[in-house]
Amino acid sequence: MKMLINVPESVVADALRGLAAAHPELTVDVANRIVVRRDAPVAGKVALVSGGGSGHEPLHAGFVGPGMLSAACPGEVFTSPVPDQMVRAAAAVDSGAGVLFVVKNYTGDVLNFRMAAELAEDEGVQVARVLVDDDVAVTDSLHTAGRRGTGATLFVEKLAGAAADEGAPLERVEAVARRVNASSRSFGVALSACATPAKGGPTFDLPSGELELGVGIHGEPGRERRPMMTAREIADTAVDAVLDDLGPSGPVLLLVNGMGGTPLLELYGFGAEVHRALAERGVPVARTLVGNYVTSLDMAGASVTLCQADEELLRLWDAPVQTPALRWGR
Repeated sequence: MKMLINVPESVVADALRGLAAAHPELTVDVANRIVVRRDAPVAGKVALVSGGGSGHEPLHAGFVGPGMLSAACPGEVFTSPVPDQMVRAAAAVDSGAGVLFVVKNYTGDVLNFRMAAELAEDEGVQVARVLVDDDVAVTDSLHTAGRRGTGATLFVEKLAGAAADEGAPLERVEAVARRVNASSRSFGVALSACATPAKGGPTFDLPSGELELGVGIHGEPGRERRPMMTAREIADTAVDAVLDDLGPSGPVLLLVNGMGGTPLLELYGFGAEVHRALAERGVPVARTLVGNYVTSLDMAGASVTLCQADEELLRLWDAPVQTPALRWGR
């Protein structure tokens, strides 16, 4: 498959160099694989640090900036960053108010962030950790014990980031992040496999006339394969899967997320069907975000994430944010 790269071994470093050139408001350490907001540490402010394998852009580096993350640690493609990256990131952004690690529930991420938290605390940094595990498709997967962390990561980083910007203490920021995760559920659908630079081709076999319901963001198997469905049918399936588990009784935040290879023309049309499905089930949508935010390289497909939102979470959602991939209110 054709890719716009030099060699597979330099893909992440090349992307980080490009990120640095495009966004001078960030400090990008290409050698150590750390992206930090340039004004860090911010005095008196809780810092948020996240990270994970590359290939899910703009997650996480694209969410570094006022209103969201203080720093991000990109690993190799679909591979966890290492504890040294996380410790360096925590040290770079800690103002003395503490650091919150936002961790997607994948075995490598969980183990490495846990080790990093212990090392950072040995160096005098107060650290809390929040695990994101919102995917309702499967209970366990190839890379997890328990549910996978997917689209709700954006909600956790945005809402907890807003709380931190308001000056909330670490315990409060952590509580907001945990509440957001507990109030969020996701379900993804793949129309094609993704291709990693190292492999140079599809990472799994998905016949052209089929789709994968409940796919993971690394191409992990979902619940089942079916013959290709319409956007309306996929929306009904995804919404039912999420609501069966979440059971919201009030307004929701809605993320219609592209997996990387689906154009916005299709995503907005799919989003209209998701809105229709939610309205038919009596679920009001308070805010909607549509686009490619938690991706899987060039996979065609989409995911639906809902977060049950009260007035506080809506206020935090509307709070200003200024990152490469998400910005409003400034």
